[in-house]
Amino acid sequence: MTTTVGLLYPGHAAEDDFPRIEITLDTDIRLPLFSTEVAEDSYRRGSLLESGAPDRLAEGVEELRLAGAEALVWASPGGSFAYGWAGAHNQIATLARSAGLPASSTAFGFVHAVRELGADRVAVAAAWPEDITALFAEFLVAGGVEVVASRSAGLATAAEVAAWEPGQVKELALAADHPDAEVLLLPDAALHTAASIPELEEALGKPVLTANQVTVWEGLRLTDRRIWAPTLGTLFATRPPAPGTVEPKGIEVRE
Repeated sequence: MTTTVGLLYPGHAAEDDFPRIEITLDTDIRLPLFSTEVAEDSYRRGSLLESGAPDRLAEGVEELRLAGAEALVWASPGGSFAYGWAGAHNQIATLARSAGLPASSTAFGFVHAVRELGADRVAVAAAWPEDITALFAEFLVAGGVEVVASRSAGLATAAEVAAWEPGQVKELALAADHPDAEVLLLPDAALHTAASIPELEEALGKPVLTANQVTVWEGLRLTDRRIWAPTLGTLFATRPPAPGTVEPKGIEVRE
């Protein structure tokens, strides 16, 4: 039976990661994507808030519903965590109501994925400016995740980030890592990472979570699908959780 996760992705940067992930999964998983409009390609908080406004997210809902989506994920970490923990919950509740489907965001997906790995302490390797990275760290802390180290590359736009080569991503990850971190996070959805997660994990000697990987995992979690795909990293090679320890699936509003 086919499982279809609808993705709302801001603009055009690394959305080609998702067809690659779909092929890598080599199953009956489908990942239809709708690119939402972005008025300004900028890692400023105001721009991120605007990108995650309800009318922006509503743009693609009907198209994804027609594509058979069983759940929706807002695939913009910054367009979610910029609202803060409570604000991001409200954002996703509004999306779920408008779609009549379970919904979540990549930002919440990171918190759930860290818990899935049984970890508490993380390092953050972000391409964003430092103030945006700090907002993400605050969001993680609000979700019960300890941030022991972070590094910001200071790039100003998604277009700049999307142009990075795998070697630059690896360099940032290595620079951001910390001995106390159990997991390393690469949270920018504009980074192309789908093909390099095992290499990053080998270099760091620990699990690595990347935005587009986490986006797909979070959507599958909402639909109760568990896929074994080690080529997408440790997150896709974990055992099913023990009974009674499953996290709440997310915001599910059906009207």
